[in-house]
Amino acid sequence: MGGGPPHFGTMELEHPLATLPRVRGDRDDDGKERRSGTVWTATAHIITAVIGSGVLSLAWAMAQLGWVTGPVTLVLFAAITLYTCGLLADCYRVGDPVTGKRNYTYTEAVKSNLGGWHVWFCGFCQYANMFGTGIGYTITASISAAAINKSNCFHRHGHDADCSQNTSAFIIGFGVVQAVFSQLPSFHKLWWLSIIAAVMSFCYSIIAVGLSLAQAISGPLGKTAMTGTQVGVDVDSAHKVWLTFQALGNVAFAYSYAIILIEIQDTLRSPPAESETMRRATSAGIAVTTAFYMLCGCLGYAAFGNAAPGNILTGFGFYEPFWLVDLANACIVVHLVGGFQVFCQPLFAAVEGSAAACWCRRPAGSAAAARLGVLGRVVWRTAFVAVVTLLAVLMPFFNSILGILGSIAFWPLTVFFSVEMYIRQHQVRRFSARWAALQSLSFVCFLVTVAACAASVQGVLDSLKTYVPFKTRS
Repeated sequence: MGGGPPHFGTMELEHPLATLPRVRGDRDDDGKERRSGTVWTATAHIITAVIGSGVLSLAWAMAQLGWVTGPVTLVLFAAITLYTCGLLADCYRVGDPVTGKRNYTYTEAVKSNLGGWHVWFCGFCQYANMFGTGIGYTITASISAAAINKSNCFHRHGHDADCSQNTSAFIIGFGVVQAVFSQLPSFHKLWWLSIIAAVMSFCYSIIAVGLSLAQAISGPLGKTAMTGTQVGVDVDSAHKVWLTFQALGNVAFAYSYAIILIEIQDTLRSPPAESETMRRATSAGIAVTTAFYMLCGCLGYAAFGNAAPGNILTGFGFYEPFWLVDLANACIVVHLVGGFQVFCQPLFAAVEGSAAACWCRRPAGSAAAARLGVLGRVVWRTAFVAVVTLLAVLMPFFNSILGILGSIAFWPLTVFFSVEMYIRQHQVRRFSARWAALQSLSFVCFLVTVAACAASVQGVLDSLKTYVPFKTRS
């Protein structure tokens, strides 16, 4: 998520449910404990899920886009997310919006409304995003941990001192911590860590805004422009194009929350219809986060100009008060310890569920599964974290990785499935004006996703030309 981790869990590829008659008392129409969520709780969930590590790259994104295109891009992504999430909210129930069968997860909604290859594609996009987010969170947390050492070094020895750090050691340390946390059977054992992570995301985001405001007032550090970084001054023309598309991926990452919208909606009470409440909550949540993003992006750009760092809290535009910079980076590390588990535990569950089902179909399969369950979980989860850690060591490039993650999540999970499910559910006639408008929106967003992904991959390839694992210091 561009944002902080949701503290109510994420999706699983398969989530069977039974359609039960409406019952009275303390039970909802599906037989589960009566839901009590309101528009206010859903709004809080959305804000918590959206505001997170993606906010750290917005000043850099604004520097690539400029004073005109930057704010317009933030508004456009907000508008697209608002509209498509409204379409997605209608897919929580199948058939009647009040009494229809519930879908508890995003994948269930796709399965109920589309089926076929769409379910496989949805699962692939979700789990690819979870795997990539594990890499991105490992990189971000290690950069912030290294930044704490750098901040203290600058405070002791002056701003001109050589305080560069090798992030590889911090990446490995983060990996060791995650290997330990990953051994817990499920994320339900870590609910307390997720709540702490959500609080941390607010803390460091607010600190980033406050420091940017103070810097903009006391004296900007760089020159700004209507079009952002200037060709021939800051970058060449080809580099300008690549960075512009990469910035779009960073903005898309900041708005990625559709992947858990259905899960949020499943907390809401009814009546009124959950889709109606969810639309109101989405409007309020995105309005708040967009205003916050505008503050962080614009103030960060005003403070640092076209030389804005890729990560506003680790690029050392801020040196003092050093303890506040340290606090913000410590909050990032704590947040991402929990965030890593939020995104990876569902992937663990999916793989282990499939393996258990395979073993149990064999003769004496249940006994074999029981014997190998604990050992297999330890080996596989440790191996998974080791692969993520290795890839993070090989590619510790913050903005490029965020751009890739944002592009992977934006078109398929925010736009494509929402549009296709809405068309199927409302039986929108092919080649009608509404069908053409929806498909045009999806196609344009697809082009943006392809461009952002290509630019971010190009950024990784460029960085790899000079980066040497365990040796390059930053």
